[in-house]
Amino acid sequence: MASFEELKSKYQSVLQVIQQQQVSVKNLHMQDGKLFIKGAAPSLDAANKVWDEIKRVNPQADDITADFPVDSSLQTQTAAGTQTYKVKSGDTLSKISKEFYGSPNEYMKIFDANRDQLSNPDKLQVGQELKIPAA
Repeated sequence: MASFEELKSKYQSVLQVIQQQQVSVKNLHMQDGKLFIKGAAPSLDAANKVWDEIKRVNPQADDITADFPVDSSLQTQTAAGTQTYKVKSGDTLSKISKEFYGSPNEYMKIFDANRDQLSNPDKLQVGQELKIPAA
């Protein structure tokens, strides 16, 4: 049986998707020999992306228990379906674009929506709140 650290390592990419999708994690521990993750997802799409990654890592999902009910209060929505995103260390507009739109090539949508605070698509500041227009 795998240890907690071994399972965390195996599912590291899932934990990254959880962070990218802004899923709130309430519990992360070992239970009945499985990695147990309980949290709340801001949208069904976010929860599905986490599940897709779990299935990619282990199609049987026989060593993980996960629950991500949707809590729409976690969504950061503004006018006309535009979301906001807080820039983290290592972020690029292409990376953020891939996360929200599925393609890094849509980064100009984000840049154009944030021209009030961005003068160069390659210069982001950690902590900056970016508007993410609807796809």
